[in-house]
Amino acid sequence: MTRQPRPPRQPRQPGQLRQADLDALPVREAVPALLRALDAHGTAVLCAPPGTGKTTLVPLVLAGLVGPAADGPRRKVVVAEPRRIAARAAARRMAWLLGEPVGGSVGFTVRGERVAGPDTVVEVVTTGVLLQRLQRDQELAGVDVVILDECHERHLDADTVAAFLLDVRETLRPELRLVAASATTDSAGWARVLGGAPVVEAAGVSYPVETVWAPPARPVRPPHGMRVDPAQLAHVASVVRRALAERAGDVLCFLPGVGEIARVAGQLAGVEAEVLQLHGRAPAVVQDAALSVAARRRVILSTAVAESSLTVPGVRVVVDSGLAREPRVDHARGLGALATVRASRAAGRQRAGRAGREAPGAVYRCWPEAEDGRLPAFPSPEIRIADLAQFALQAACWGDPDAAGLALLDPPPTGAMAAAREVLVAVGAVSAAGAVTPRGQRMARLGLHPRLARALLDGSAGLGPRRAAEIVALLSEEPPREYGDDLAAAWRRARAGGDAYGSRWRAEAVRLERAAGGGDAAAPRAAGAYSDDAAAGLVAALAFPERVARAKGQGAFLMASGTAAELGDGSPLRSAPWLAVAVADRGPHSASARVRLAAVIDEDTARAAAGHLLRAGEEVRWEDGDLVARTAERLGAIELAVRPLRNPDPALVRAALLDGLRGEGLGLLRWTEDARTLRARLGFLHRTLGGGWPDVQDDGALLERADDWLEPELSRARRRADLGRIDAGQALNRLLPWATGEAARLDELAPERIEVPSGSRIRVDYSAEHEQGHGQPVLAVKLQELFGLAETPKVAGVPVLVHLLSPAGRPAAVTADLASFWQGGYRAVRAELRGRYPKHPWPEDPATAEPTRHTNARLRRQQ
Repeated sequence: MTRQPRPPRQPRQPGQLRQADLDALPVREAVPALLRALDAHGTAVLCAPPGTGKTTLVPLVLAGLVGPAADGPRRKVVVAEPRRIAARAAARRMAWLLGEPVGGSVGFTVRGERVAGPDTVVEVVTTGVLLQRLQRDQELAGVDVVILDECHERHLDADTVAAFLLDVRETLRPELRLVAASATTDSAGWARVLGGAPVVEAAGVSYPVETVWAPPARPVRPPHGMRVDPAQLAHVASVVRRALAERAGDVLCFLPGVGEIARVAGQLAGVEAEVLQLHGRAPAVVQDAALSVAARRRVILSTAVAESSLTVPGVRVVVDSGLAREPRVDHARGLGALATVRASRAAGRQRAGRAGREAPGAVYRCWPEAEDGRLPAFPSPEIRIADLAQFALQAACWGDPDAAGLALLDPPPTGAMAAAREVLVAVGAVSAAGAVTPRGQRMARLGLHPRLARALLDGSAGLGPRRAAEIVALLSEEPPREYGDDLAAAWRRARAGGDAYGSRWRAEAVRLERAAGGGDAAAPRAAGAYSDDAAAGLVAALAFPERVARAKGQGAFLMASGTAAELGDGSPLRSAPWLAVAVADRGPHSASARVRLAAVIDEDTARAAAGHLLRAGEEVRWEDGDLVARTAERLGAIELAVRPLRNPDPALVRAALLDGLRGEGLGLLRWTEDARTLRARLGFLHRTLGGGWPDVQDDGALLERADDWLEPELSRARRRADLGRIDAGQALNRLLPWATGEAARLDELAPERIEVPSGSRIRVDYSAEHEQGHGQPVLAVKLQELFGLAETPKVAGVPVLVHLLSPAGRPAAVTADLASFWQGGYRAVRAELRGRYPKHPWPEDPATAEPTRHTNARLRRQQ
């Protein structure tokens, strides 16, 4: 961490305090109510719109630097901000109001930078820094008040800090005061979490903001992952140019990320305004320029950092791309990642409000007005959607591995916590029972994702802390795309310096080197044996063992996770036999992931880094339509060595054959016509009578009873061909209810054939009853063979559905009530068929006529 020299303390002189500016802050009207709430309850929820001074005046008042308690003892106030840029800006603003330099009464601490001293009573920190401080000192010794600013953004670190602080208040320091402050928040929810805390609201001053709907002229592709349609960004740039032409004042344009800001900035070349890029990675001088009053007109291209936690002076126009970045669990990459999404309506209101802070303004929204109502109302809380590995490690270090005892607005999803636990166990951060290990405690102090913490610690053991820290710094903030997809080459380019990324990378590498101080695991080779390429590969493999990948040819690879991956055509890595994939993404319709950043490794490194994925043993399974038995050694999904297995375990063979039957169906067995008929008859009796008659129509139900009907043939089978020799009909007979004696009634209840008046034995179609859904078996018989039959035949008490056929065997009529048909429907059928088949008998009274299969001439000869 870089410590900047603290300026010498100078007693504040009368007139240095900018009292007029303090008095102009609207939140001062709410300060008395806030003080009363804290005196009575120790906690409070402060709702104050942007620009009211909640971030700057309230901490100074609570610290006793200004206001009614200015002559009393000082209190130490810690203000937690969600972003580094906001923490620096808030500290500078408060110091300016006091007439002091930063580092005196007001200071700040962010990752890698601390400007504070012994006289600092108001310290602005990021929530991540406060989280680390709580883990080192749960009592927060010397701190009197903590303000959680912008808590409406629901960042995971902020929710975690709030839960830990409430635990501290309840068990260790009930006198610790806690304020949840936000421009717009779930005040009722936060009040409940803070133990019934009072809600104090401050009125804001805002000016009207005109909404201008400016959708693209042609449809653009929706965002996917980190990708944004270039046509969308070109449209945003055109809207910025339009706003410059139509309106006065500075233009603040909201974009989802640094890459999109850079692209739009390039498209704004030549505009008559200074174009500034405002984001958390921007150099301090650029951030200061964006947050200061300027003489020249400006276009500020910003991420969400300017939504609520920063004041950008001079802005009269907002251009809103309508896009935002939210965390997601990226299973292809193996850790949390950001995804581009449509910004919520709440975010849209916050962004638009920036145009009305100092005067009337306008917001240009780059989407159709009709879509606005379909946008999500609020952004999703990170705890619901983010990778929870870091949260789970923090909770384990706190002594609550399941986070069951933490006061959280939203409980962590069970599945996400289980996945996080698996990661922590794999990297040695927690035991199988969830208890944090000494290694896990060390990881938690590094301020990294546990995967990267593992890579830093174990990589340091083989490479030394400096080299490991440099590579991990590359992985913690991905290098620009122009650095290429070779991690080792990107490392060399970052070391050469010369750009903003290189400066940030060096600062983070120094921090990580100091934090690591040496590894705690044995390396597979001596440190001196690793070239830069091998070192980059080792660290990437340690961080992402599931994504070590073996070449398949033509730039294609298979990762240990089972995901296919491909390199770009011009990649220098295409000839590598093994890769450690650091960054990969996959399009919505792509079967393979595209490798964005990787390093060359060998098989030994892959085995060492992903040792927990090594498996060796017998594999007996159904694969490609037949049983496969072999001895295999695998690294996850990657086959390392395979040999045929001559005498596989019979139990494994049987299970694999059952898998084949489940996957391909019971058609693998031998089904004769009699077997299919028996299955249909049994299915009819099961649906009609239930009881002991088995369910045989459903393959799944039959396979659940494989022991009852497929043995002993199934246990004797060794391959697909053996299944084809099993007589399904003979096997089904074993399922009949023999024990009750009902099996003997099969032919009585569901006869295979029914004898009709002509003497013919007609087959009953029980499958039609099932497939066509009529609820009745079908008897298809020539009409004349049923002359004289008054009642419809029945099976198991169910009338069959009679398909009456012409002499040529074609359908003539369908009935389930022969008596009614003879009296009514027969007359119309007789009229039609009599002319078509004149050689056959068509009596006027079929109920009393002689049934026959023959023509009139045949009948006369028989007489």
